[in-house]
Amino acid sequence: MTVEIRVQSVKPLRHTFGHIARRFGDKPASRYQEGTYDLQSEVNHHYKPLWDPEREIYDTRRTAIVMHDWYALKDPRQHYYGSWTIARARQQESAERQIELVRERDWLRRLGDEARQGVILGLLPLRHVEWGANTSLGLVAAYGYGTALTQAAAMGMMDRLGLAQHLSRIGLLLDGQTGASLKAARTAWLEDAAWQDLRREVENLFVRRDPIEVLVAQSLVQDALVDALVLRRFEPAWSGAGGDAAVMAMLLDFPLRWHEESARWVDAVVKVMAAESESNRALLRDWADAWRRAFAAALRPLARRVLGEAAGDAALRQAEDALQTRLARLGLTPDAR
Repeated sequence: MTVEIRVQSVKPLRHTFGHIARRFGDKPASRYQEGTYDLQSEVNHHYKPLWDPEREIYDTRRTAIVMHDWYALKDPRQHYYGSWTIARARQQESAERQIELVRERDWLRRLGDEARQGVILGLLPLRHVEWGANTSLGLVAAYGYGTALTQAAAMGMMDRLGLAQHLSRIGLLLDGQTGASLKAARTAWLEDAAWQDLRREVENLFVRRDPIEVLVAQSLVQDALVDALVLRRFEPAWSGAGGDAAVMAMLLDFPLRWHEESARWVDAVVKVMAAESESNRALLRDWADAWRRAFAAALRPLARRVLGEAAGDAALRQAEDALQTRLARLGLTPDAR
């Protein structure tokens, strides 16, 4: 008895969805393309929002930035929901190992009183800044246009809650899970003079209505200055001696890596918008300059409190210089081409 096995190939009628094929051609598409492009609702909106009857519920006129194709603002990380959750799960596993090591060895409890108070004053109130960033990116996700932009903003919005929780856990490690450090940090955020200027600018963003201005102010300007100043320059002032010297650097590794990753997305988006037209470039440049000056002035009292007047001013200048270099690379300084 013989068995004859025949192989028959079946040619697919199409390789991807119709809307993806119309944009990229009828060929196999990536998961990012299928989960991103041309998903923005454009017709059959039912009714105009009662709170803004001059515009559609999804309307490109909500921002002064004009784009021929809003899907040009693609994410270089290629994050869609699946890849984003997988990436964050891996990062969380790494952060959990670091936190568990610090907890087991009780490193933060062994910091000196001055260093402990420095962390409570200079770092933990940043959890409220992260909550503000969550709110700001929520506006970008809600009122921006095109899934390429809004889904990345929505992911960033949830990331900011994760960063706030990460900072809260540092506080709990510091006080033995009592929450006393978080209460002290909240009082500092609401009452301490070192934080009030930054708190004012965070709250000023809440009343801005142009989603791209909010994106520039939050994810380009504020994040760059806070990353360079608070997360990088303040940390040596808090580290203990001997074996404990790297404990804060270890705990701040996740926020630092997140900011580096987010900067790739923000830079790519802003660069494409600036290249679209000279009017876009001028508007983005004006927003970046105005918010740079506002946030730099707002961070000065905090920098001086943590590092001292001379060292604080020097650290802030270095953070501003780094931001100016980045803006020049994006074509958003007056002399940039």
